[in-house]
Amino acid sequence: MEQSDVSLDRMRTFVRIAERGSLAAVARETGAGQSTITRHLRALEEALGASLLTRTTRRMALTEEGTRYYAHCLQILCLVEQASQEMRQTRQATAGTVRISCTAALGVLRVSRMIFAFQDRNPGIRVEFSLTDERVDLVREGVDIAIRLGPLTDSSMKLRALGDSERVLVASPDWLRRNGPPSRPEDLRDLEGVRLSRVQGSDRLVLESPRGKHHIVPFNGRLNVDHGLAAREAFLAGRGFGPAHRWLVEDGLRDGRLERVLPSYRLSPSPLSMLIAPERAGLTRVRLCAGFLGDAIATIPGIGR
Repeated sequence: MEQSDVSLDRMRTFVRIAERGSLAAVARETGAGQSTITRHLRALEEALGASLLTRTTRRMALTEEGTRYYAHCLQILCLVEQASQEMRQTRQATAGTVRISCTAALGVLRVSRMIFAFQDRNPGIRVEFSLTDERVDLVREGVDIAIRLGPLTDSSMKLRALGDSERVLVASPDWLRRNGPPSRPEDLRDLEGVRLSRVQGSDRLVLESPRGKHHIVPFNGRLNVDHGLAAREAFLAGRGFGPAHRWLVEDGLRDGRLERVLPSYRLSPSPLSMLIAPERAGLTRVRLCAGFLGDAIATIPGIGR
């Protein structure tokens, strides 16, 4: 028996004949000629090597083999229809728009490439990607997912903790040569810093020693910036030292363009969180995107669970 001889079309034709009891009735329903219906049935019987129907002058009836085969055909055709329905539903569920808001520097350096990868896997999903360090109202702005650094107080959103973002003190090798590498927190007092102006408490550094003692040092400088990418450029250009998220400066540390300052002292990390609008959380495309981004963000250097 050739596999191609037992096709779904011939199964459907056989099922219709078995249920209608008439070749002519099936021909009228399908719009095919009666000779075509007869040919499908004959080819199926020849492929199976069994007679499926007995023919009388008035009606067609199932043989014993035909009765068993009819039951199998119903199961197969039902499974095919279910599979097709599920695929249609999946395509519809994974189509549409997902609106994402993200902390600006993290979005540019890290999350944007994750979104590219997500869309490669889900070509039917359109993403609107907004970069801002402002706290946005997800409902009012129509945002589905927000990725935020720092403590959050909005309890109306569905929150997923992504981990803690490690922070380090950095400076360029040239700046350290000019100023001399500090050996203790007190040495930082009179050094030129690069400060993020919109970060609460950015006018001081709180450093934890290897023994767990906390040192609070005033942090000043002639350059204040309101964006992490600007601070990164200032560090690379030797404009001063300062705290930075490790993911922001990891490449500079790796290739020697930046160095750790007081590497044995620790800055407190910042929590990294994902907020999801509750009324959107059940949407397949939003759920898929949130899961993909959550897993991918966990692999960023300096993000610890």
